[in-house]
Amino acid sequence: METQGQITQTLKMYILETLLQGESPDALTESTPLVTGGILDSLATLKLVSFLEEKYKIVLQAHEVDVDNLNSISQITALVQQKQLSAK
Repeated sequence: METQGQITQTLKMYILETLLQGESPDALTESTPLVTGGILDSLATLKLVSFLEEKYKIVLQAHEVDVDNLNSISQITALVQQKQLSAK
């Protein structure tokens, strides 16, 4: 299982490569608002959820795919860690 820092770094790279191509990596922090900031729209959210489920072997329920869990890299990291722990 990856550490919190590894998950955070993986998420940052995924978002920069797929959603923010050409943006400076410094512009994306752990607290950058992804949903409320307009980075994650409905299609991007579906792609992100698919990536998370495949990469981390977790299953996200519909009620977990919301602004409370996906609005920042730190929130997504916490969600992934929680799902990994509950899967054990």
